[in-house]
Amino acid sequence: MTDLMTLFSDPAVWAALLTLVVMEVVLGIDNLIFISILSNKLPEHQRQKARRVGIGLALVMRLALLSMISWLVGLTAPVFDLGIVGPAGAHGEPAFETQFSWRDLILIAGGLFLLWKATKEIHHAMDPVPSEHDLLDKEATAALNFGGAIVQILLLDMVFSVDSILTAVGMTDHLPVMVIAVVVAVLVMLLAADPLANFINRNPTVVMLALGFLLMIGAVLIADGFGMHVPKGYIYAAMAFSALVETLNILSRRAATKKRAAVDRVIESED
Repeated sequence: MTDLMTLFSDPAVWAALLTLVVMEVVLGIDNLIFISILSNKLPEHQRQKARRVGIGLALVMRLALLSMISWLVGLTAPVFDLGIVGPAGAHGEPAFETQFSWRDLILIAGGLFLLWKATKEIHHAMDPVPSEHDLLDKEATAALNFGGAIVQILLLDMVFSVDSILTAVGMTDHLPVMVIAVVVAVLVMLLAADPLANFINRNPTVVMLALGFLLMIGAVLIADGFGMHVPKGYIYAAMAFSALVETLNILSRRAATKKRAAVDRVIESED
């Protein structure tokens, strides 16, 4: 306890904690969007439970990884190298490389899974006339029970947790600061889960936007696995701008609906 009091008496530690909390919350958005979309595929009475369990597993996964920091850092060590290197960039670093660590392989696998899942959901949303294959696939989706959804959430939790904790390790050396930041970020996810999922479910265009986000996140994970590090600020700025435009579209549609309703009332009163 004395060590903790001494640690948190340092203003620099509080600054690191605040910065890390913000980073962890932002990184948790990807995880939360996937959980929201997948839970909305379940029967209504199971959705909230799936979100709670999924986010709880994310917390358990992150805390477990924090307890194995030395092993986790070892995941960044190269496992094999194909010997292919891209041209040098503006700062002299290669545009891409094929020297893979376990972290890279996990990110690539997670990115491929997100691309497959988002593409599949977009296909179902875009095809108005279901084929025989789609009907069979729909039956398989309906058969996806609570446990199946949790397994998929757990797989992506692992990918996002590795990325999240490695970010934390790179920002501070103090384990208590990492633990507090992770817990606070997951609590924020827990509070935002139901409102976000319900908002996505009520607005079909937002579903398509969220699936587009998953496609972009999947592509970024794969690129990161190949050594092409896309600045996260660009990604989240694009997501925020897209969300702002979609919010304006939603407000515009609501205003148009109210205007039509008012005109209809005037016409009915005149009749």
